[in-house]
Amino acid sequence: VQLVESGGGSVQAGGSLRLSCEVSGITEGTNCIGWFRQDPGKEREGVAAIMILGATTYYADSVKGRFTISQDNAKNMVYLQVNSLKAEDTAMYYCAAGRNAGAQCMTAAGMSYWGQGTQVTVS
Repeated sequence: VQLVESGGGSVQAGGSLRLSCEVSGITEGTNCIGWFRQDPGKEREGVAAIMILGATTYYADSVKGRFTISQDNAKNMVYLQVNSLKAEDTAMYYCAAGRNAGAQCMTAAGMSYWGQGTQVTVS
């Protein structure tokens, strides 16, 4: 499984970005795609996840109402629309694929495949 993120950048507080994750080589049993973020010195945290079948979504409380995860299966893409950005959203954002079920897709330890990350900086 390969995941390639794009769409990060530097924005002012209140701004928006759309992060993209191109997914290829999905293996049988891979159930979900998640978006995670990590700031230096902090643990990697799950912000949103989507089940590949059924498109059920999950969000961290800190981003509910501001971030939206979606998928376009025809294009093998997963997106994270991030709105009303705050300084505390600054981090490297990663997408990941895993065999977890449900809200466990928000747990970094349970994800099997990771992209290289895309930086989001909010000033």
